[in-house]
Amino acid sequence: MKSGFKLILMTLPLVAVGVGFVAFTIATKPAPAQEEIAERATAVRVITATTTAVSPMVSGFGLVAPARTFEAIPQVTGTAEYVNPMLKKGDILPEGALLVRLSASDYTLAIAQAKANIRAAEAKLAEIAVSEANLQAAMKIEEDTLALKASDLERVERLYAAGTASQSARDNAKAAYLAQQQKLQNLQSSVALLPTQKLVQTEQIAVYRATLATAELNLARTELRLPFAARVSMVNVEVGQLVRIGVSVASFDGIAAAEIEAQVPAADLLRLFRPKSSDEPVIALNPSAVSEVMSGLELKATVQLKLGDTLVEWPASLDRISNTIDPKTGTVGMIVRVDNAYTTAELGRRPPLTKGMFVKATLNARPVDGIVIPRSALRNGQLMIASADSRLELRPITPYLVQDGIALITDGVEDGEKIVVSTPIPLVEGMLLSLHPDTTLMETLAKAGSAK
Repeated sequence: MKSGFKLILMTLPLVAVGVGFVAFTIATKPAPAQEEIAERATAVRVITATTTAVSPMVSGFGLVAPARTFEAIPQVTGTAEYVNPMLKKGDILPEGALLVRLSASDYTLAIAQAKANIRAAEAKLAEIAVSEANLQAAMKIEEDTLALKASDLERVERLYAAGTASQSARDNAKAAYLAQQQKLQNLQSSVALLPTQKLVQTEQIAVYRATLATAELNLARTELRLPFAARVSMVNVEVGQLVRIGVSVASFDGIAAAEIEAQVPAADLLRLFRPKSSDEPVIALNPSAVSEVMSGLELKATVQLKLGDTLVEWPASLDRISNTIDPKTGTVGMIVRVDNAYTTAELGRRPPLTKGMFVKATLNARPVDGIVIPRSALRNGQLMIASADSRLELRPITPYLVQDGIALITDGVEDGEKIVVSTPIPLVEGMLLSLHPDTTLMETLAKAGSAK
């Protein structure tokens, strides 16, 4: 007991000293510094809004077709006496080239017969003229004879009245007068028919002349010539073959120009004709109306052909718009024209635009000024803007144009404003931002948005 009591007496002072030291240290030590909670800025990539000119563009694919085609269809029947040796599929023939010549024997005989008929009819007409002269002379004689008969009848009538002439003499004189009058009447009737006979004969000559003209035309039609320089696409004739009227002997594709009907969405085509401002008239997407006004629009077209790693391009022009819209796909055909489709060909570098090639047609409208942004920067119709104090602003924006990977804004954004192109997480409007300019993206947008 005594040893335990001694231990307690020795431990208690030591514990009291330790507690006192700790209390003194705590009492004399300064209070810890208080740190205020600060807002943390979220790092985002931004670009500077810069006005750029952008050309609205629409493109589609289609097959090349010749702008002009020709079917060599004979208008007469005959045996092929001559066939152009170059009339072979793939060959190119010049304008006016003789393609096929048919036998002209039948049509030469028809011309000779028509000429003979004309000569016979003209001779008949001359005969009528001679007959008319003879009848006129005979009628003059009969008129004089009738006058004598009338004088004789008048003399007999006076004698009969005086009682010196018999009734039979009177009757004979009257009968002679009436007979002569009948002869004169017959001659007058014959002369009256002559104008009608001449008219009939004149018309018959006209018929024969028309027959002659037809025969001469048919003779000319025995030769089939090419109306323009073209490439042979089909041949169906040989020397000695009977060629029938209305049956094609060859078909040709013009080489002066080519056409491509590229199918594009109707909505994309509509934006090419969209006015730059509300003051300009709106052009309705009506094929006939578009065709009337598109010639006055500043539209540029190009045609591209991919040949392995090589891209060949031709300048083109919008010729017309197809008259129908596909109800299933909602696409409309824009028909572009490439002039000098063959003459601009270069061996080993630029092939001619040949029928059946699958090419891409692109149409550019006049440039529009606006702010170019990445298409992905628009979220549910809102654009993220960094305010002057680096706060996030969600601004409703309706883009004027969206094509490929860019969007063009013509209203709602000013030059120099900072556009956020990366999405902060979490996305809270008014949050503090740490801005990091994306110069690479700005250069890419400048190239993509530059007007062609």
